[in-house]
Amino acid sequence: MSSALDRLKNLTSKISGYEVARKENLKLLQELYTELHIDEKVENFSDIFEFKAINLSGISLKSEELGAIKEGKYLQILAISYDKEAAIKSKNSSLAYFGRVESVEKELKDKVVEFVLRWRYEKSFMTLEHYHNMLEHYTGE
Repeated sequence: MSSALDRLKNLTSKISGYEVARKENLKLLQELYTELHIDEKVENFSDIFEFKAINLSGISLKSEELGAIKEGKYLQILAISYDKEAAIKSKNSSLAYFGRVESVEKELKDKVVEFVLRWRYEKSFMTLEHYHNMLEHYTGE
């Protein structure tokens, strides 16, 4: 019985840790949203989660080369929206443009990468909640 109780305590601790991390992530993401002037393109912070994806041009987001610049490219934060009713289903929009990646200061590049990673982190929680709710509705649990 003690083993089951220990597992429950461990699980509870992990869940509360994720919730604390998520709240902190959202706080920092909102600060970056303003600092990187994304609020000029997307007026309401919560609306950034309407995008299907957010990506970068000019810097790699692959885990093995995270933050590596792609010489000759322009640094932009790109939002991908999807409209199943439109003739062209997927649309890319620039949320922020910073110029040639080689000329952007390292601190700014780091904040841009951090913004995209923090957005993806929160979006993954939202996706998890969505599927949890669908299962709950479908199975009645």
